[in-house]
Amino acid sequence: MSKTAFIFPGQGAQAVGMGKDFYDNFDAARKLFDEADDALGYSIRRMCFDGSADDLKLTANTQPAILVVSVIVSELLKSEGVTADIAGGHILGEYSALVTAGSLKFSDAVILVHKRGQFMQEAVPVGEGAMAAIIGLDDATIIKICAAASEVGEVQAVNFNCPGQTVIAGKVRGVEAAVEQLKSAGAKKAVILPVSAPFHSTLMAPAAVKLAAELDKVQIDDAAFPVAANVNGQLETSAADIKKNLVAQADSPVKWIACVEAMKNFGAETFIECGPGKTLCGFNRRIDKKIRSLNVEDLDSLRKTLDALKA
Repeated sequence: MSKTAFIFPGQGAQAVGMGKDFYDNFDAARKLFDEADDALGYSIRRMCFDGSADDLKLTANTQPAILVVSVIVSELLKSEGVTADIAGGHILGEYSALVTAGSLKFSDAVILVHKRGQFMQEAVPVGEGAMAAIIGLDDATIIKICAAASEVGEVQAVNFNCPGQTVIAGKVRGVEAAVEQLKSAGAKKAVILPVSAPFHSTLMAPAAVKLAAELDKVQIDDAAFPVAANVNGQLETSAADIKKNLVAQADSPVKWIACVEAMKNFGAETFIECGPGKTLCGFNRRIDKKIRSLNVEDLDSLRKTLDALKA
């Protein structure tokens, strides 16, 4: 029997106004926004609906904001009888997936990702780290060139998003050197990204240490269904493995292609992206054109997805 995967977006999907449709129309959405505001001690709802794009872009705000909207979507789908057999999330999205699978309590996850954003921002002083997207070059070449460029500044491949799109991160000089060498090696594009830290590189080790201490304070349960782990692309349900993977995720490469392949191998044929944007649907098309990808980010897309599932 065909299975359904819920997949959850990561940082970069945020947009002012996200979630307002749901808040205006569903009690469940209002309840979750209120719960998040109480947990954080400030209004993430106001920031999502009326805040500035710059405030929403700050990592410590972006992460809880996207998580709240993503979990709302999964709850609305559940209320319509659409449930996940398996889940995965891109980076931050892994926390949304774990809430949906019953492994993390929603209010705990909101606080965790807020702190995680702060820890990641503090790990490397602003201006010392960078990231770049590399388009149209194979992973082996990228890894090899990053190793060579690390002589001038530490740099590594950190996000394996889909075939032909990989992100590198590290010290500014290393990233800049790698970008030039990758262009020479035939990359269609090698673009420095407008981010404030070298996320998922080994430079994030201080953030992983602080995150481990915070994870020790919260209850993590076994997942009700498998969740694909970013660090290894494997399906996990054990609380102990989930905790270990969340710590490692902060300073380890993200193996998103492997996550999608694992969900497919489990039997998932329909993938529903829950939360703002359609980035993961785009990755799916590059990973395997046969994947049926739907998305829910507002009222209109919720109706369209429910209609498509009924058909």
